[in-house]
Amino acid sequence: MKDRMIALGLLAAVLAGPLAFALALTGELLLNFVFFYPLLMSALWIAGGTYFWLHWERHWEWSADAEGAAPLLEGNPLVSIVIPCFNEGENAAETIGAALAQRYTNIEVIAVNDGSRDATAQVLEELARDEPRLRVIHLAQNQGKAIALRMGALAARSEYLVCIDGDALLAPDSVAYLVAPLIANPRVGAVTGNPRIRTRSTLIGRIQVGEFSSIIGLIKRTQRVYGRVFTVSGVVAAFRRTALNRVGYWSPDMITEDIDISWKLQLDHWSIFYEPRALCWILMPETLRGLWKQRLRWAQGGAEVLVKNIRSIWLWRFRYMWPLLIEFSLSALWAFTFALTILFWGIGLFIDMPENLRVLSIVPPGFTGLILAMVCLLQFTVSLIIERRYEGGLRGALFWIIWYPAAFWMITMCTTLASFPKVMLRAPRGRGRGAPPPRGRITGRAM
Repeated sequence: MKDRMIALGLLAAVLAGPLAFALALTGELLLNFVFFYPLLMSALWIAGGTYFWLHWERHWEWSADAEGAAPLLEGNPLVSIVIPCFNEGENAAETIGAALAQRYTNIEVIAVNDGSRDATAQVLEELARDEPRLRVIHLAQNQGKAIALRMGALAARSEYLVCIDGDALLAPDSVAYLVAPLIANPRVGAVTGNPRIRTRSTLIGRIQVGEFSSIIGLIKRTQRVYGRVFTVSGVVAAFRRTALNRVGYWSPDMITEDIDISWKLQLDHWSIFYEPRALCWILMPETLRGLWKQRLRWAQGGAEVLVKNIRSIWLWRFRYMWPLLIEFSLSALWAFTFALTILFWGIGLFIDMPENLRVLSIVPPGFTGLILAMVCLLQFTVSLIIERRYEGGLRGALFWIIWYPAAFWMITMCTTLASFPKVMLRAPRGRGRGAPPPRGRITGRAM
């Protein structure tokens, strides 16, 4: 009951905050906040990503094809690659084949069949008969990705775990790049990799190619600069098993196990590194329905983590997490303020609004729009300069990424509006089960 009252109070604050903010500003200033806040964040990401590149990344050796480019792992430790599979009969063979093809050979692969209802079990068993480094665990019923990961981690024989999705393809040296920071730094609990998009047959897929190259990569670099990462990539990340054991592994009642485990590790004072050279080729939704389901899940996962930690995060010993809290809270405030701006504009079309709430247009003024376009293009250009070493042909993404603000701002606003009340008003739920959003067709990839 106490947690429910806290959640209700937080929901009231989330809903009342943007309204009070709107009432305190004129419609013009409100509109300026809606458009200038993303500009502020873009400037922060450009600065953080550039610093990450200049200070560290540009000095790193890198070659996608050279066998000797990857770091040598001191002591030649065993590395366990854990792959949870739910209805991955079409993808499991390719995923496991890429995992077994790592140039670093002291590995074991643990595939966890999470109660699949397709041919996943048969595919995994056939692969295991021919490959002694592959072990298969079968769960009688679908238990959710968090439980599947935990079963794989408990069965692993290594201190170092590389966890990937059942449809992801590791680049040949990704394991070495992911594990090297864990060996070199005893306080690193996790290392997040660099997902690259395989599905590019629709406009939505092509926009996501640009998004992962120019948005997510810069965000990860910036967060690493100021010391905390909001979330490891759920599709490709490495973990220290000692750290996982200390925090109780993945939480089965959270819809996004990757966001939750990231916060659990960092609240226990483990660091998370970002390793852009650890490439992993992934499938993403290419329909509006699939994209909506995915982004709603992400937004709900962030809200769940906020509610879960809202009482304890204010303690002084957790102060290093406050930048993430501030960033997430401002993003939620922006989404609700954006929605209020659209609402006030729509109402103003039919009735006279008070002077301070009057929004004449939801299209940015000419000068504001020009600045917005210039900063977006600058961000995309900086990110492409940084990312071009990892994937060729990204120049074409520059055309498609110009659609990012229009399409994804609306999706971000809508998913935030839908997720916060859903999380804060619901009763505690059971395990997060089910399949990922529908994924697109593979039309090409650079490997």
